[in-house]
Amino acid sequence: MSLVPVFETGVWNAWIFMSVFLLQWLAVFLAGKRVAQRTGRPPDMKRNKSDQRTGMATTIAWLAATFYSIFLPLHSGMIWFYIGLGVFIPGLIILTIATLNFAAAPHDKPITQGIYRYSRHPMYLSMFLIYAGTSLASGSWLFFLITIATIIMMRSEMILEENYCLEKYMDAYREYMNRTPRWIGLPKSAETG
Repeated sequence: MSLVPVFETGVWNAWIFMSVFLLQWLAVFLAGKRVAQRTGRPPDMKRNKSDQRTGMATTIAWLAATFYSIFLPLHSGMIWFYIGLGVFIPGLIILTIATLNFAAAPHDKPITQGIYRYSRHPMYLSMFLIYAGTSLASGSWLFFLITIATIIMMRSEMILEENYCLEKYMDAYREYMNRTPRWIGLPKSAETG
């Protein structure tokens, strides 16, 4: 990894990896208003000042990463690129499946099917993998630092979203939380009474 941040314009830059988030946003937008309203920050989600600041900082980190990716060359001839690609591709697959599961889920119930059976936050998981893959493929420690900062802030967003879902879906979401890992893993068996 380079100790000096690189800023070069070019077609073969990290924006290619980061563009998946713009494509996902477009897919959610095209899926309709019901799906778009449910994403991100639902209007009925309560946020205190600290939550608002964390949300804004997370958005700024995402924008900084996306902007920097435009000027960050990929190094396809180096081992880092292939390792990064190997991390990026599972992130892309998880993001695609999670977006499709999210769009198909009923609006009045928590999303618990598909990849959401294995992770309560597959979109955040995919974001981590895509960011990590991008930082490796470009060999950029600066992008890696942005990745770490984003992951730390994402944890606060996850907890906020979980509290929102507990308030909105109550016991159905609590049962889901008890059997499904936050990041990824095999779901626990449903307890039978």
